[in-house]
Amino acid sequence: MISKEDADTLKQLSAEEGLKLISSKFSDGVVFSTSLGQEDQVITDIIFRNQLSVKVFTLDTGRLFYEHYELLSQNNSRYKTKTEVYFPDSSDVEKYVNEKGINAFYHSVENRKECCFIRKVKPLNRALKGAKVWVTGLRSEQSENRENMPVIEWDEARNLYKYNPLIHWSYQDVLEYLEQHKVQELSLHKKGFISVGCQPCTRAIAEDENPRAGRWWWESSQKECGLHTH
Repeated sequence: MISKEDADTLKQLSAEEGLKLISSKFSDGVVFSTSLGQEDQVITDIIFRNQLSVKVFTLDTGRLFYEHYELLSQNNSRYKTKTEVYFPDSSDVEKYVNEKGINAFYHSVENRKECCFIRKVKPLNRALKGAKVWVTGLRSEQSENRENMPVIEWDEARNLYKYNPLIHWSYQDVLEYLEQHKVQELSLHKKGFISVGCQPCTRAIAEDENPRAGRWWWESSQKECGLHTH
């Protein structure tokens, strides 16, 4: 249980201090979901460098860039650990593809959200089963949906706390941390891919575009897959 005092304390602590507090308070129930993006690489480094009691996992949707697998391998080698990988249910994927088509997500927002639900949301819910705290790499400036997210909140649907240690970080803060600690990152970031999702749903962006503009670029939706919506 996180008291009001604990929540207030977390708001004042740095990301590293907050993760240390959370991992010590819930030593057997803290999990971190990494998409291997820049923010998540910051948190991965904090967790493994400090040997915190946090389970780190990632979701393999089956449609990721090769660079994701390359970085996952580099992380495991650098930190001498293994990030657990969760996959979508094969029968769900088969049904979707056979009924709607391999790239049906281009045809409608509904199709795209269904694909995200099958490949991301369902595996995430399985990975979070039994967890007490879910750590994320969300930042408030990433999208409109994330602007008012708190540092710590109760996720009623999943029956756990959601801890967002980087929620008030700027993109520059992230870049400075990566440089200071020499943290490896996706080579795609140097090619204009800032927010990176599945390969067919992500494109590089121009310098003046919003970082999320490259995600589901053919849509005018809120640019969310369903993992972090209420």
